[in-house]
Amino acid sequence: MRAILRWAHVDLRAHRGEALFIVAATTGIVAALLFAAALFGYATNPWQRMFTQSHGAHVWIRTAPAADPARLASLDGVEALSGPYRTTSATVESRGARAGVELRGADEDPPTHGRPLITSGRWLTSDSPDGVVLESSLARALLAEPGDILTVPANGRSLTVVGIADSPEPRYRPGERAGTVWASASAVERMGAVWSGQLTGMVLADPDDTEYAVQRAVTELGADAVSDVSDWQQARAEARGDTVLLGQVLVLFGLGALIAAALAVFGAISTRVRGHLRDISVLKAVGFTPGQVTRTFLVQHVALALLGAVLAGVLIQVLGSRVPGRLGEAVDVWQDLPGPPTALFAVPVGAVLFIGAATCLAAWRAGRVSPVPLPPPEAASSGRLSRLARRVLGLGVPPALVLGWHRALARDHRTPATIARLALPLVLITVALSAWTTMDRFDEHPGPSAALTVRAEHGLGDQEARSLIEADDRVRAVHPGLEIAALVPGQTGTIALRGIGGRDEPYPFPVVEGRAPEGPDEAVAGQGLLDLLDAEVGDWVRVTAGEHPQILHIVGRGIEPENSGRVISTSLDTLRQNDPGLSPALHQVLLKPGADPGEVRTALLEASREHLDIQEVTTPGDRFSPMLGVVVGLVAVLALIGLIELSTAVGGSVRAGERDLLALKAIGLSPSQITAVTLTAIGSTALLAVTVGAVLGVPLAHWLIDAEARSSGIGAGVARTPSVPHLLLLAVAAVLGAVCLALLPAARATRRRFADTVNTVR
Repeated sequence: MRAILRWAHVDLRAHRGEALFIVAATTGIVAALLFAAALFGYATNPWQRMFTQSHGAHVWIRTAPAADPARLASLDGVEALSGPYRTTSATVESRGARAGVELRGADEDPPTHGRPLITSGRWLTSDSPDGVVLESSLARALLAEPGDILTVPANGRSLTVVGIADSPEPRYRPGERAGTVWASASAVERMGAVWSGQLTGMVLADPDDTEYAVQRAVTELGADAVSDVSDWQQARAEARGDTVLLGQVLVLFGLGALIAAALAVFGAISTRVRGHLRDISVLKAVGFTPGQVTRTFLVQHVALALLGAVLAGVLIQVLGSRVPGRLGEAVDVWQDLPGPPTALFAVPVGAVLFIGAATCLAAWRAGRVSPVPLPPPEAASSGRLSRLARRVLGLGVPPALVLGWHRALARDHRTPATIARLALPLVLITVALSAWTTMDRFDEHPGPSAALTVRAEHGLGDQEARSLIEADDRVRAVHPGLEIAALVPGQTGTIALRGIGGRDEPYPFPVVEGRAPEGPDEAVAGQGLLDLLDAEVGDWVRVTAGEHPQILHIVGRGIEPENSGRVISTSLDTLRQNDPGLSPALHQVLLKPGADPGEVRTALLEASREHLDIQEVTTPGDRFSPMLGVVVGLVAVLALIGLIELSTAVGGSVRAGERDLLALKAIGLSPSQITAVTLTAIGSTALLAVTVGAVLGVPLAHWLIDAEARSSGIGAGVARTPSVPHLLLLAVAAVLGAVCLALLPAARATRRRFADTVNTVR
């Protein structure tokens, strides 16, 4: 063992560059996998991110008004309380949709723990005494936005929506769980409502003690004082169902990164072991057994891998959150989640174990090397030029190009493996390019044709509002319309029924399947509605708005990012046929090419003196953007892994050509031409890998993007293939990167002596 350790130490000192490369490769790969784990946790579990950012409570307890939940703060394991908040039940109505809600008393300052995260509008202020903030799932069910008016049917009172907020608490479920409405105590009391209960959140020191903490809390308050208990585990289980597909996409990318990293490490170690034929022969000559040779390389590479893994873990823990952009944000949030310590330990350990397994296989092959380092029989046969290569040489093609291409294709069985290892990161990079192309397509041709939705407020008439909008020269067209909640047969939930434009001036509905409505009773539907009704384009459906049924013929499928795609749209004239009392409640504004919706919105608000409620229309790109940002971060990880694999491929290609060095010099090739042979070989290998990556990546991207779109209700058929210039740019970048990495090693190889060329293992 002493001799093994001494030789390993001497060998590392003699090959410091190779040792540094192994450490750097391991550090980069482990760091890449840790970034991937952080991105996965950040994106696939938005509830956990929301819980962390809001400093959410682990347990919510509803009690009677007479209870004293403040006593819960003295319980062991309770770090802080959120509340208690006075609550009462009510029913609110908006645009024909009704929902049972829990009105929760709140102050102007958001709470420290269990703080709602405002996503639209603002928090409660004294300037809007009747203002309320809606939880986001309730707002979607009511089709409500900041500025909308909620009506309380019980007494005819009205409340103004001033904000929409995300909350990690259990979401609104029609008929099962009331939605959350934050309101000031004065607003609730003006409604004539009576406080009927209290809600208190407990922040625990150890989330795993949730069940025990609930038992202690119920015992402290008394079972008769507690009406309901919910905990963070229940809320998380419900919320995770909304991100299953996104999780599957990121699992695929994570597995791709893991496999690519594994192959990169294996290739790097195998290449290094194959490059020590002469050293292994010397060890065999002085009495080392095959087992001792294997253990020597195993000790070396496990020590180097362990050093790299520890270094990667320290770097991620200390500097990971400082990385700019989404990667740094993901690591910062990930470090506060319950699972990172386990991943921070498991990922480096798994990488070291894999490197040990890869080293065992490569070192076992080294242990079988003969003490006399002779080239294998296939080395001579692989050097023969094919008939095609000889014919191309006869046409005057530079010998360096022909010989380099021949070397790339005729090396041995390791060439396909090298191409496969290089192609895997490129496949996933091609998927990312497809996502970018799809996003660009939505930016240029968004799903909804309108850019702005405008509603008149504060007594402003419909015609006055339309005149104000049309006065802006950046406006191309204005279409009156309305959106109301409707019921469909066999469903307790509501859908969005839209009537926009008229027959004389039809609204240009974007359609990806079928055609746009042209005649009476024709409509386009979102994918979510088709799935809900188990219908397809060409079917007739019946929806009921209020007391008036509407029989509509679905002639097309549109891109609908709102309301989970549960939207059916027709002309306003069609809806008025069955319900003449309907009048326009909004205007869909189409802008001229190049006009900025934000600037037009600001100008219209100033022109109307804030008498218009103007909202920018959500595009499908907004639904894809979270996934896109995470995928781009993983592509950076894959690019690092690809760079490591490219470095390994360069070393293998240079070593493969060392035996031909004297032969190439003998036929009259200059050192620069010999270098060109190696550069052509590695460039050709990279080009083949890019080709394989594009061929496999394009259909994979179509499947992933369309699957996400269909699951979210937008509908399939939105994926777009990267343009040819983009794919060519990827190919050029890969080939130039490979050539640049190979330039210095190839030039140095032309100056080696013949004895040095024996140091190549097949």
